[in-house]
Amino acid sequence: MKPIVEYDDFRKYMRDFYEDRKRCSAFSWREFSKKAGFSSPSYMKVVCDGKSKLSRIGVERTGEAMGLVGFEMDYFRAMVEFGQAETESKKKSAYENMLAIAKVHKVRVMEGDLFEFYDSWQNPVVRELAPLMPGATPGEIAKQCYPEISAAEVQQSLNFLTKAGLLKKNNDGVLVQSETSVKGTPDATRLALRGMHRMMSKLATPAIDLPVEERHFSGITMGLSRESYNKIENLLDEFRRKIVAIAAEDKNIEQVYRLNLQLFPLTKNMKERENEEV
Repeated sequence: MKPIVEYDDFRKYMRDFYEDRKRCSAFSWREFSKKAGFSSPSYMKVVCDGKSKLSRIGVERTGEAMGLVGFEMDYFRAMVEFGQAETESKKKSAYENMLAIAKVHKVRVMEGDLFEFYDSWQNPVVRELAPLMPGATPGEIAKQCYPEISAAEVQQSLNFLTKAGLLKKNNDGVLVQSETSVKGTPDATRLALRGMHRMMSKLATPAIDLPVEERHFSGITMGLSRESYNKIENLLDEFRRKIVAIAAEDKNIEQVYRLNLQLFPLTKNMKERENEEV
């Protein structure tokens, strides 16, 4: 599903959210409406079909039901106002608000540079770290990394990031991010990220030895059906989006962190084993 700032029709966004959830679970209009606090089991569908409007309270309930937080919720409010405005001036004001939010929180869609960006864990780290250290040399940036890398590696990352337009210099000559998030098409992203996940998983092991107030590790070993797996996967996706929204609004960044969300099998599928034995 596309980032919310790529939409200008709140009904289209709601319908895409519904279709996305329905593909992975037994999600229904009844469940969607109930989750948003509406007594009518078909109210969300009626709204998406353009046959009813969302009230101010309804906007908040619907946004919460879709897991929107931070700038995503602000954008959804503006998008609903734009879609339901009855005067030209209100419509224009709402649209300008949408543009302002989208400009700050827009997402860079990458294709050709995607694999090179994820080819090394250093690229996303340097992209976050360089703007926090205005005027710093590559060597100074390198010493701030866990694990420490060389000045040459930092310089290589900086050269790529500026060439790809992921970092740029502002009027003061300070490096800043051109976009807050990076993504590619689903197929390209999935392939490129495999190597990144391997590298980041390796970095997690020595991080266990960091002070407990600087890192958080927890885990669960559990038996699951495919239905439960899909439900947990949806929750993880929703949780990740909320984390991204919180991080995007942080104006007082102190460190660069990595959050790994991992859910993977430790055994083979027992039902498949039963079928093999028949």
